[in-house]
Amino acid sequence: MFFQVVRRLPAYAVVCGAALFSISSLADTTIFTVLDDPSTAKKPFEGNVQAGYTAQTGNTSNSSLSADTTMTWFNTNTANSIWGSARNTSSSGVRSSEKYQAGARSRYNLDDSNYIFGQGSWLSDRYNGYRARDVGTVGYGRQVWNGPVHTLNLEAGPGVRHDEFEQGGNTTRALAYGSGVYGYKISDTAQFTQAFSVLANDETTYNSETALKVAINSHFSLKLAYDVTYNTQPPASAPDKTDTVTSINLVYGM
Repeated sequence: MFFQVVRRLPAYAVVCGAALFSISSLADTTIFTVLDDPSTAKKPFEGNVQAGYTAQTGNTSNSSLSADTTMTWFNTNTANSIWGSARNTSSSGVRSSEKYQAGARSRYNLDDSNYIFGQGSWLSDRYNGYRARDVGTVGYGRQVWNGPVHTLNLEAGPGVRHDEFEQGGNTTRALAYGSGVYGYKISDTAQFTQAFSVLANDETTYNSETALKVAINSHFSLKLAYDVTYNTQPPASAPDKTDTVTSINLVYGM
């Protein structure tokens, strides 16, 4: 298995791939923050890839592997996106986290300010209690601000969530979805974003991402992000309600 091979790489393989480093405590970063307004797209395709590996041996032994990608295709009034991520961490030969995500989203602009969307995602995060979690939502969005300095879009709609728990059992429930994404262009090379989303029913999940992205050249940028997830009723096998991820990554834009 790939992750078993990775754990056996030598200590000098401190950084592999495009990431500088990533420190994670298992937050759920599926917050649907794809910035996909087709009216402002400058080219028919935008995408990015980031990946990294760190390892340490000696008095302590640990390793961490991460990979992320987002891709969006634009037409005149539509945008179609896919994304995925993987995280794997072990300490002293014992795996402490293993998380995989994938999703897709479509957006159709009704006019300059209003749009409709549909999106779905899959998550496997067994160390946080979920063998699998599927979420699908549809709804209406409004582009409140549209730059060039400030951007803000708000969206909401109904959805459904299916959970399969690591300790057994599953549930399927309707939910209400809402989100907001604010962007501030600090300069020609730097941008700040703040995103927030809610998946609400009798078990509500709140997600937040605060990020700063700084361009290095036409293809590479540095991204600093802080993600927070709060779950009002987490699975019994993972009772902590709040999880966080702090990361600094070197991102390659395609």
